[in-house]
Amino acid sequence: MEVNIHRGAGPLQHVIEIGPHTLLTDAPKSLGGEETGPEPHDLLAAALAACTAITVTMYAKRKGYDLQDIDVRIEHGQKDGAYVFTRRIRYVGSLADDEKARLTDIANKCPVHKTLSGEIRIVTEAV
Repeated sequence: MEVNIHRGAGPLQHVIEIGPHTLLTDAPKSLGGEETGPEPHDLLAAALAACTAITVTMYAKRKGYDLQDIDVRIEHGQKDGAYVFTRRIRYVGSLADDEKARLTDIANKCPVHKTLSGEIRIVTEAV
């Protein structure tokens, strides 16, 4: 999958194209943006939250758990020299404590979590 970004209408707004999908990203007004879309770090947090919800839901369905809904909230920002994502997961449904614990283990194995927790290499090619 390829992600393409090009300049949008505002001074810092950019249009993100991912396959057939289009999103906007922008900066806050305090940095010269117009806040027409989420900041890049917010998109990264959203990717972690979405991956968590999808992965846990798929697992719960496969195992027959009574997971009726999942609420994933991510707080993020710089803290003590590192960028920290604090993920809070609320499971809705009639779940035993051991099922909730297993779902949390699975949340820690979602692909985005594994990517962010592993070694990341960014190769930049100017063309």
